[in-house]
Amino acid sequence: MENGKWKKFFSYYKPYKKLFAADMFFACIAAAITLIIPLIIRFITNDVIYREAGESLHLIFVLVGVMLALIALEFYSNFFITNYGHMMGAKMEYDMRNEIFAHYQKLSFSFFDNQKVGQLMSRVTNDLFEISELFHHGPEDIIISIIKLIGSFAILLTINWRLALTAFAIVPIMLVYAYYFNVQMKRIFLKNRARIADINAQIEDNLSGIRVVKSFANEEIEMDKFKIGNNNFLESKKENYKYMGLYHSGLTAFTTLITVIVIATGAVFITRSIISITDLITFLLYINNFTEPIKKLINFTEQFQNGASGYTRFLEMLSISPDIMDRPDAIELKNAKGDITFDHVSFHYEDHSEMVLSNLNLHVSPGEYIALVGTSGVGKSTLCSLIPRFYEVTEGKITIDGRDIRDFTLKSLRNNIGIVQQDVYLFTGSVMDNIRYGRPDATEAEIVAAAQNANAHDFIMGLPDGYDTYIGQRGIKLSGGQKQRLSIARVFLKNPPILIFDEATSALDNESEKVVQDSLEKLAKNRTTFVIAHRLSTIRNAEKILVLTEKGIAESGSHDELLARNGIYAELYYMQFTAPT
Repeated sequence: MENGKWKKFFSYYKPYKKLFAADMFFACIAAAITLIIPLIIRFITNDVIYREAGESLHLIFVLVGVMLALIALEFYSNFFITNYGHMMGAKMEYDMRNEIFAHYQKLSFSFFDNQKVGQLMSRVTNDLFEISELFHHGPEDIIISIIKLIGSFAILLTINWRLALTAFAIVPIMLVYAYYFNVQMKRIFLKNRARIADINAQIEDNLSGIRVVKSFANEEIEMDKFKIGNNNFLESKKENYKYMGLYHSGLTAFTTLITVIVIATGAVFITRSIISITDLITFLLYINNFTEPIKKLINFTEQFQNGASGYTRFLEMLSISPDIMDRPDAIELKNAKGDITFDHVSFHYEDHSEMVLSNLNLHVSPGEYIALVGTSGVGKSTLCSLIPRFYEVTEGKITIDGRDIRDFTLKSLRNNIGIVQQDVYLFTGSVMDNIRYGRPDATEAEIVAAAQNANAHDFIMGLPDGYDTYIGQRGIKLSGGQKQRLSIARVFLKNPPILIFDEATSALDNESEKVVQDSLEKLAKNRTTFVIAHRLSTIRNAEKILVLTEKGIAESGSHDELLARNGIYAELYYMQFTAPT
């Protein structure tokens, strides 16, 4: 990682520096105690037991008391590390999750058009958990391991330097072995992350469309599709576990080999009176203190690969700059009248060079009701999406009340625009929660009034718990017409001067369409309104109908005027309302 990345990584410790210092303090205490207790045991077996009985017994009781006190202190130190140390990591994970979620909120439609929700979710869950583990265990494991490694090696040298060097001779080979397999595991870890993100995306896609799957009885097809991704993940796991098996079994073998070499060499030294049996036993106790931190440091590299790869993916996401942002000198849009002008506007999507709109000019007066018609793909929805800056114009400009919309803050611009779409999205929660989404500070009386204006109050009162009825994810317990009326109530509550109806009734039956259409017309009164119409019967009362083609606005006029011209609109109208007898 680059220095800047590391600097940002360590910045997450800053709010918790006191907790981090305490965690490191108790890590040092725990490591030191593991080094002290074998020395006390050595002192007892090498010295105390050979003193006079009374003195020996007294010292043994004192030293046992010291060891019990050290064990109690070690217990609390390990408890602090495991409890508060983990909580520190969890809090840092919480901060990062807030940061990436907030970043998601800033990104424009063009970003989400090219992303899978499951993969975005994986960045917020799986990746951040691995980073959290690195935040907590990384510094702690390094501190404990270094203290144990240096301390035990120094003590081993004082016991018998030749035996210590004999044991240490194996360590460089052990490190080279570990480094090779860590490089291999790093490669596999990155592959695994990509594969699990793909699986998450596939599951999210399937579960979101489960009703379509079942309606077409395509469960087996979905299962076959899932098996492909799942098999790919299994194959990468298989490769991962092969290297992990060689890695861990190799480290265990090296540790055992060091112990065997120490026993064999120590036995030879005993026969030559170079070392005592007591010192050999103490030496073996410290060999574990010597090899265990080596294994922990090597294992840390595995943890580091997991955390670092997750952190890299985290930074990759944060590095994506929002392509639609407030200008530094952006102002609030207040008391908008709704006078909208498209001035030589052209637009194409980022991944396409072909223009969706080209050199389009249009003026809409305050309170005017404009309908947009045309075949699919001519840019009706795109035109309306440019007004709240869901996408940015490629050329030209759009003005509201004579001022470029890019001069306004995004929040104030969008607060002045209400959108009712064909595909209504309702959040998990109650009816009241979903209507209040239009204006979070609204009172209950204002919510009820908005529902009444949207012709929704009567059906809401017929629900089991009225406005407190839980409607399920995406409002699954409601009909299409009911969901649409709740979305209209949301906009009534918002009370914006500019409205966009994006084929808001095209998916409804005739009875629901009439009720919703009445609600829409009531909502549109005295507001600048854009209606994207699928059913041309819904726009007969529009003050102006614009017929869009690939070349731009081909026709403009009222319903009667356009029928009289017998042009494109008339052709679309008669195709829809005449049928062979």
